[in-house]
Amino acid sequence: MLETSARLLKMLSLLQTPRDWTGPELAERLGVTTRTVRNDVDRLRTLGYPVHATPGVAGGYKLGAGASLPPLLLDDEEAVAIALSLSTQESETAAQALKKLEQVLPTRLRHRLSTVQEYTVGTAKELDPEVATSIVTACRAQERLRFDYVTFDGRQDRREVEPYRLVHTRGRWYLVAWDITRQDWRTFRADRVQPRVPNGPRFTPRDLPDLEAYLAQGLATAAWRFRATVVVHAPAHEIAAKVPAALVEAVDDTTCRMTAGSDTPEMLAVYLGMLGCDFEVDGPPELVHHLGKTADRFRKAINTAEHG
Repeated sequence: MLETSARLLKMLSLLQTPRDWTGPELAERLGVTTRTVRNDVDRLRTLGYPVHATPGVAGGYKLGAGASLPPLLLDDEEAVAIALSLSTQESETAAQALKKLEQVLPTRLRHRLSTVQEYTVGTAKELDPEVATSIVTACRAQERLRFDYVTFDGRQDRREVEPYRLVHTRGRWYLVAWDITRQDWRTFRADRVQPRVPNGPRFTPRDLPDLEAYLAQGLATAAWRFRATVVVHAPAHEIAAKVPAALVEAVDDTTCRMTAGSDTPEMLAVYLGMLGCDFEVDGPPELVHHLGKTADRFRKAINTAEHG
């Protein structure tokens, strides 16, 4: 016979499956009497778990949604964060776990989760749940979002935008929005966003650009401190496969133009070194200088080897 605490956890697991359990069925699965099942159900209710009972031959026990979170050792923000993460994982196990969690989420949290799911694109990674909720709530309400923003060079800025989507790509979350001041589409790193309250006035939605194409261009040209456009003497599809983080455009069948970015010229040089083909670089000056130093270092290494 299972100890009481272990038996209660086992019963919870059974009750969270999408079916009703009769008293005798639970008693058989747990190895106890039907009286012990009734006592255990009372214990779970005392702890805050909403166990519903339906009388009659076709009735039984099942776990329902409560007015407040049962004692899962999760606060509201943690519950939403876990549910969001589970909802964007492509596995049957994650889907089952999400179904169990949603079953006991209070109505207010289920509403928040559905909003986050509707206005996010991509696989979930760590992001402050309060920031995510503030962004997607503004998206759904079609209200201007005001926020403090840390730019790529560390400056503090204040923005007001029409928010549309929260997108995960290339290991980060990004807010896609229409910038009121600049009158153009912009992409903001969500981990650098600190929403301000209250939101601004409602707005009339615009037609969204193609998110995949827009983000590919925006992240290659605007999200980094150093950016370079390089003419590469190789077909575009070959270069795109080698440097997926870059924007690659075909010039002709044997030449393409690659736009890449990084927080350091050293990393840009690494990208170029991975190409394995000839290229031409006009800037930025930091990259040109670094490539010159690297070339000199390699020549020196070859000369040393030849005279060694």
